Amino acid sequence: MAAGLSLLALLVAAPNAAATPTGTLPPAPPEIPAPLSFTAVDRPGDSGDAILLTWQDPPGLPADAMVEIRRAQPPADEWTEVAEVKPGVGRHVDTTARDGNVYRYEIRVRSAATADSSGIAGAVGPPVVSDPAASHDDWFRSERTNSLIAVVLFIGIILGSIGVARSGKNIFIRKIAGLNALDEAIGRATEIGKKVMYIPGSASMDDIQSVASIAILGNVARATARYGADLDVPNKDPLTFASALEAVRGAYLAEGRPDLFREEMVNYVTYDQFAFTAAVSARMIRERPAAIFLIGYFYAESLILAETGQSVGAIQIAGQADPTQLPFFVATCDYTLIGEELYAASAYLTREPVLLGSVRGQDIAKAILIVLGILGIAAASFGVHGVADLFRTQ
Repeated sequence: MAAGLSLLALLVAAPNAAATPTGTLPPAPPEIPAPLSFTAVDRPGDSGDAILLTWQDPPGLPADAMVEIRRAQPPADEWTEVAEVKPGVGRHVDTTARDGNVYRYEIRVRSAATADSSGIAGAVGPPVVSDPAASHDDWFRSERTNSLIAVVLFIGIILGSIGVARSGKNIFIRKIAGLNALDEAIGRATEIGKKVMYIPGSASMDDIQSVASIAILGNVARATARYGADLDVPNKDPLTFASALEAVRGAYLAEGRPDLFREEMVNYVTYDQFAFTAAVSARMIRERPAAIFLIGYFYAESLILAETGQSVGAIQIAGQADPTQLPFFVATCDYTLIGEELYAASAYLTREPVLLGSVRGQDIAKAILIVLGILGIAAASFGVHGVADLFRTQ
């Protein structure tokens, strides 16, 4: 009887022993670690409506892991998804926050390829919840302190240079051939009794090149008033026309020759680009001016005007800061003001202390930036990245 019971017990236990071998357990699903040092604070130095979230990625994250960011607004406990970011970022700015509201944030790591405890893919790690945070505006953005220092330094250099110029010290500006030839071109026109034509570009007065061109026009008009040469200023834009008229009138008054000024010297042609080009080109051929100035912002008409002026034998002085049309002027004109020479022309011609000091101050600031750039490149080449951080703004 005892032997039969032992045999029955062995038969019952045999299937269980076969199903689970002795000393072997089913493998536990891998655990996804939680992010570390999670904080949620108002983003410093901004105009509000932004909360800065920072954290550290834990070691051992799956290759397809994503950091999921959720938000709740107390007293409600309903979490809404804000964003998903890849590991390695370590920060996120919630720009959907609104000033005056308090939020709590939760982050957790999700892996689509990792199975959870029930064997279903899409495991989620334990969440980490932040302390309550609220956004507000700030009057000073500390992250842009370097920009403030740079602006103050630049203004100081400009004001100091203006002071040096006003003290009577000679401010050196390298010779610009096109501006040195200005009196030569106008003098030639006076000698042979022909016109001086000045075209202040095709753009309106909202373009800085048009402003610089009108300043140069004032100096050209003073020279024509001084020599008694006839001046012709055709215009495409109405605002440029009005500005040019006042500049020429003021130049003749400043030279004490208002009797030589005529309203028709400065004339409006048409706003259409190629109608203006055709009209001015025809005027060049009919009247054959001895000197032509093409200074300002020009478009496709630049080559047509410059070639026509060259065909009538005029001395041509051009100037433009946009490199798209400069090759045409260089090829067809006697002198060309390139880039910043156009903007420095007024200071070069008038020798006015404020203008001279401004040009000198800008050159000093550009030299400082070049030196700092070279130092930054050298530092980065040797693995010193702190120099680049000094110039980083947000």
